[in-house]
Amino acid sequence: MNVLVLGKGGREHALVWKLAQSPRVEKVFCAPGNAGTAHHGINLSFDPSDFERLARVCKKEAIDLVVVGPEDLLALGVTDYLRQRGIRVFGPGRDAARIESSKVFAKTLMRHADVPTAEFRIFDHPDPAKLYIDSRDYPVVVKADGLAAGKGVIVCADAAEARSAIDRIMIREEFGPQAGRQVVVEKKLEGTEVSLLALVSGRTIVPLPPCQDHKPVFDGDRGPNTGGMGVYCPTPVATPEILQEIESTVFVPIVHAMKRGRFPFQGVLYAGLMLTNQGPRVLEFNARFGDPETQPLMLRLRSDLFELLWATAEDRLGELPGPIEWDPRPAVTVVVCSAGYPGKYETGKVISGLDAVQAMTDVQVFHAGTKQVGERIVTDGGRVLAVTALGEDLAKAKARAYEAVLQIHFSGMHYRSDIADKGITAGGIQP
Repeated sequence: MNVLVLGKGGREHALVWKLAQSPRVEKVFCAPGNAGTAHHGINLSFDPSDFERLARVCKKEAIDLVVVGPEDLLALGVTDYLRQRGIRVFGPGRDAARIESSKVFAKTLMRHADVPTAEFRIFDHPDPAKLYIDSRDYPVVVKADGLAAGKGVIVCADAAEARSAIDRIMIREEFGPQAGRQVVVEKKLEGTEVSLLALVSGRTIVPLPPCQDHKPVFDGDRGPNTGGMGVYCPTPVATPEILQEIESTVFVPIVHAMKRGRFPFQGVLYAGLMLTNQGPRVLEFNARFGDPETQPLMLRLRSDLFELLWATAEDRLGELPGPIEWDPRPAVTVVVCSAGYPGKYETGKVISGLDAVQAMTDVQVFHAGTKQVGERIVTDGGRVLAVTALGEDLAKAKARAYEAVLQIHFSGMHYRSDIADKGITAGGIQP
């Protein structure tokens, strides 16, 4: 089989790396890819949002399965376009992808499906939004309706910050005119965040191990939100009982609601959750593999990824011969980014030390914002690398990941030093 992965980040490198290991896969292509995907597959240097060209490439390279990485392509309807041309795709159609591309749609759907989430209101004008904020006696979270590369959610400490968030989203249009046409203002939830991804096809839901992401840019969860500064998997806070509750109160009702609405979900459904004193509450849904959650998941996955994606795309997920197999050891991913991220940053910085890390066991560096220039690999994005390591326990996995990070260097390199500390403490070990 020939597989084409769409995207150019750390998630896509992890998928290409794992798919290339499948005995059923002959060639793995990536469009447009990065320096890492070029090492494990074949990069195709074109913009996959050019659907006509994408379809021509699929025919030319005899692509058997397209795996969609980024949410913006799903929102544009890439899956529908390719399926109409007889090309098999892993990923939801445009209507189903609205669960991520529109916060308003997702919250409304959760309300109708009786999925537990924070109390919220929707606004299409800044003035009533600010009046509502002033009437609340609790902190709120302000969310841009549309896609904003993981940065359109603003957690506010007080009413002044919330009003400022409304200005940023709706008046200054920091996340674009479309993303800020509507906002969701919701009650800020207290608790522990967990990311749970599940393969979904038809009525079949297959949850993957729970992860814990670290969104803010600085240690101690300080600073602005990013696309994700690191993650560990599995997280001990998500006990089997909690996972069972999430499946029955979140995944089952939302998947059935989408099927009833005639926009059934097929692909990876990702629930960002807060474990509160009242039980799990959904913060948001994503319609694709998470980034950086995919990186530790792929390092731990022992089953054939191609078989899982193919069964999902073929609507035969319920016919898998047995449960998915995982390495029992936990994995930790540390994201190394450019100075200034998630704000403005420079690119073209030469990266050194990658060969030294490649020689380490139980460590994999997944490239995100990189490109090859001659013999050198240089930075080409905000999040540059996702350094991922396995360990006998979470503390050892963390130590191994940071041991690898210390081998790498580029000008202005920045990363958090506390990834997985929450899980280590929760597991009864001091970080």
